[in-house]
Amino acid sequence: MTTKWKQFSGQWTVTQAAQAKGAGTWPSPPGAPTIGTATAGSASASVAFTAPANPGYPTTLSYTVTSSPGSITASGSASPIVVTGLTNGTEYTFTVTATNDTGTGPASAASNAVTPAVQGELYGWGRQDLVSGAIGDNTIINRSSPVQVGSLITWSYIAAGGYTSSSIKTDGTMWGWGRNGSANIGDNTTINRSSPVQIGSLTTWLESSVGDYNGAAVKTDNTLWIWGANDSGQLGQNNRIAKNSPIQVGSGGWATVAQGRLQALAVKTGGTLWAWGGNTASGALGDNTRINRSSPVQIGALTNWSQVAANSDNSAAIKTDTTLWAWGAGNNGQLGQNNALSRSSPVQVGTVGWAKVAVGFYHMAAIKTNGTAWAWGYNAYGALGQNNLTYFSSPVQVGALTTWSDISAGEFHTVALKTDGTIWAWGQNNWGAIGQNNTIGYSSPVQIGSLTSWLRVTAGSSHNLALQEP
Repeated sequence: MTTKWKQFSGQWTVTQAAQAKGAGTWPSPPGAPTIGTATAGSASASVAFTAPANPGYPTTLSYTVTSSPGSITASGSASPIVVTGLTNGTEYTFTVTATNDTGTGPASAASNAVTPAVQGELYGWGRQDLVSGAIGDNTIINRSSPVQVGSLITWSYIAAGGYTSSSIKTDGTMWGWGRNGSANIGDNTTINRSSPVQIGSLTTWLESSVGDYNGAAVKTDNTLWIWGANDSGQLGQNNRIAKNSPIQVGSGGWATVAQGRLQALAVKTGGTLWAWGGNTASGALGDNTRINRSSPVQIGALTNWSQVAANSDNSAAIKTDTTLWAWGAGNNGQLGQNNALSRSSPVQVGTVGWAKVAVGFYHMAAIKTNGTAWAWGYNAYGALGQNNLTYFSSPVQVGALTTWSDISAGEFHTVALKTDGTIWAWGQNNWGAIGQNNTIGYSSPVQIGSLTSWLRVTAGSSHNLALQEP
């Protein structure tokens, strides 16, 4: 009896099999590719590798890259392969497998860890006539629709507050522009800037926040830096000395920071919440006092805080359990407690399911984990998006959509981003902040232009910044 092996076509005899093995044409899957370097993009990563030393047989190979976490895959016939659909801000590693007509071989070793980041063109619109240049287009002309700031496509992080703006590029450099009378740009001057100027020469900035009189930022080493006015101790230095360039707050271990009008809030990497600066008007620090603090004080003893927001005399934060908390001035119902009382320590807003919160001058807005948008507080200009001017002292849903992904609140207006990449705005429009190429107010959301390639949006007092996919 002759033994035969099934081949890609027909059967092989024992003799033919032996000859194929000797010639290297016996069917076998490939070995493992050798992993190279993974490079992050915006919601993507390019993964390099080299072919396996043993390609198996047949020798025509295809490759599959798999992410961890998420098991997101991409395939191709050669290195590098770009994996798309990643989440910006999430750290990933990657493995690669090779496949021929016989089968798939073992996976490569894991790649280096990378974190995809937003990267795009920078746009601004709204008010900048107060000798501020907050949009950054090298003018002090108000813009009622988005205008591009320069021509670069490497902007990654944006922040706006008062009439000042800040941004970080993908190379880790930080830039500022706008009103600078309190040294709130951080460029070692008090000169207003109508286009971006680099803050120092470091390439290790991670995120920034801008208030009325101050700026703050966190570096990749989790150190926290702050600059600007200090009459209420908002620099956290245990003194009242102003600084026109970044100075470190405490030691390391900071995860995120939010700059309000006179107060600063921050969360440490261990999940504790801290605050300092102005506190006498409303208790905006949340430490159950009305005492200004010139160095950070911990708010409670919990270790599950994850996100902070601040503006004017109000503050808010979200915990890892998706509960939302607010404190400070409540005279317009902006604490969401169904009353007009101020609070000097955090009070819970609603129940669970909050994903993102934004604090305006006299109103708040938020997105839930189900993609719905909500707002409450002052509504004289329609900033709550209810198609009316009625104040609400507890959260009311903005429309019925479940596709909101980001939201930001200005003085009397709100801007938001949908999952389809469109930007919408509502509220006061005296200087064009709603982006409709007019100065007509809107009390319900209107789309800004028709593009579906917006990546991020943030609001200052009466201007906005946004990043658009190149």
